[in-house]
Amino acid sequence: MEPMAWVLLMMNIAHWLKPVQSRDFTMKDIIQLHPSTTPHPGGFKCFTCQDAADNYECNRWAPDVYCPQDTKYCYTVHMMDNKGHSVAVTKRCATLKDCLFTGCADITDNGRRVCSSCCEGNICNVQVPKNESNAIFSSTSPLISSSRRLRPATLSCIILISSFILFTS
Repeated sequence: MEPMAWVLLMMNIAHWLKPVQSRDFTMKDIIQLHPSTTPHPGGFKCFTCQDAADNYECNRWAPDVYCPQDTKYCYTVHMMDNKGHSVAVTKRCATLKDCLFTGCADITDNGRRVCSSCCEGNICNVQVPKNESNAIFSSTSPLISSSRRLRPATLSCIILISSFILFTS
């Protein structure tokens, strides 16, 4: 076979082979979902699905709707087999009460593992929790608010006075 024919053949083969695309969503995908107006102040969206086969299928078919006004977080439950492969993914809007228990647990009867997480923010539940390091509750605002917070200057004075009393005694 002539060298030129060989090069043309290789170029055609390279053109036919397409790179495999990731099954996870990227920031580019999310930017397309970003809202321009909200139905109520503080309105946000979560990926929502019930018992999807994996994270890609959940995110791919998630309806593009706003969460109810009484919710503030996105909740995700990820069930995996004993090899760590997805069995089921459920995502939904959630209240603080729904998010009190996050983490991972082994289901001993069938060797499966379930991890759950909660997050606060628009479409923050892109990924699924797979282990204890990402099966967490991440919040951007304080969970407990108090009008009697100590100001930094007051806190510094308390520390200085306590240190003085401790070292002079």
